Amino acid sequence: MDLLVRVERTCAADCSDRELRERLVALLRERLPFEGHMFAMTDPVTGVASSPHATVPMLPWPELPGLVRTRHLTPERTAWNTYLSRFGVTDTAHVAFADRHGRWGWLELWRVRGRYDDRERRLLAQLAPTITRGLRAASARTFAARDPALSPVPPGVVLLDDGLRVLDQTDAAAQALLRLLPPPGADASMAPIPAAAYNAGAALVAAEAGLWPTDPSSRVHLGGNRWVTVRAARLGAGIAVAIAPATAEERTDLFARVHGLSPRETEVLGLVLQGLGTPEIAARLVLARTTVEDHVKALLAKTGSPSRQVLLARALGT
Repeated sequence: MDLLVRVERTCAADCSDRELRERLVALLRERLPFEGHMFAMTDPVTGVASSPHATVPMLPWPELPGLVRTRHLTPERTAWNTYLSRFGVTDTAHVAFADRHGRWGWLELWRVRGRYDDRERRLLAQLAPTITRGLRAASARTFAARDPALSPVPPGVVLLDDGLRVLDQTDAAAQALLRLLPPPGADASMAPIPAAAYNAGAALVAAEAGLWPTDPSSRVHLGGNRWVTVRAARLGAGIAVAIAPATAEERTDLFARVHGLSPRETEVLGLVLQGLGTPEIAARLVLARTTVEDHVKALLAKTGSPSRQVLLARALGT
């Protein structure tokens, strides 16, 4: 079966973003052999990576902070490949997954023997639109009914040095990081790998160097309908990475993007979530009531919400 057809079927499956990435990596390995890979989700606005799915046997774990930091400070592909050569990597193939609603992730394949040719790179580029839709749809599925068995996430802080090494962290942050990226093989005796903190911290360092144009933060799915925001800020000579439940504004923006809402639909969504009825929304936006009703119907249809109440609960996580 043609690879594109198989990728389309995989992306149409009802699964989490991690399951989707695992299946896609398995499919791609058949046509694009690689010895290492990194497949990250990203915040659609800032582009900061989080929750990576990775297999990098050539990389010693203590080198991970330096790798993340160098990646953000080395935008030029040739220089990045030169850096990776210290781990025996001979070539990389990179593809980003983005559409008009935002940036959803990226995939990088590493080879330790040979190089990627133009045909292989074109194949990755051809698959990108389909995979982009799949990643966005997987994020949309997280905005479901609240699971009462899942407790809220308390705010936490991770303190890093400029090399992204962990200096200290609160208990709440440690637990949140453990859920974001469990240790290899689910080994509970190992410390959690703070990949989300590494990426936010590296984005801050790169922003200070004029190499990162957006806020050093990322909204990250934490199971069920829970989303947290990971944000880095300078604290003296170190970097404080805060982990806290995403705000209503952050969730609403993400909810609109994952469901592919238009700018006007997003505007109407914000007013619906404020509790305004059709007459109030019509007056606020200077629109006919019938036009507002059409926008609300489109909102409910695109988000799979049977009512305004369900729409509110899914968007805000209440």
